[in-house]
Amino acid sequence: MGKTIRTEAVDSLFDAIMCLENKEECYTFFEDICTVNELLSLSQRFEVAKMLREQRTYLEIAEKTGASTATISRVNRSLNYGNDGYDMVFKRMEK
Repeated sequence: MGKTIRTEAVDSLFDAIMCLENKEECYTFFEDICTVNELLSLSQRFEVAKMLREQRTYLEIAEKTGASTATISRVNRSLNYGNDGYDMVFKRMEK
């Protein structure tokens, strides 16, 4: 059985994130809670997901984002077989 992310600690973190009111507050909070590399990795995965939805090739994505093919493959697997979290967010961002 795999590890569950549904814990009180994760709930508390998500509650904290949901109380952020604007992009500047996001920068302030995430710069405190994440290392620069962690934040850049998250943003890279998000960019990879956007480019995969645009039907870009792995080569194009790797060149533009610097992501490894392993990272691109993991993001692609999440897009195709995950919980549809990326799609939910992309749809909301389109509005």
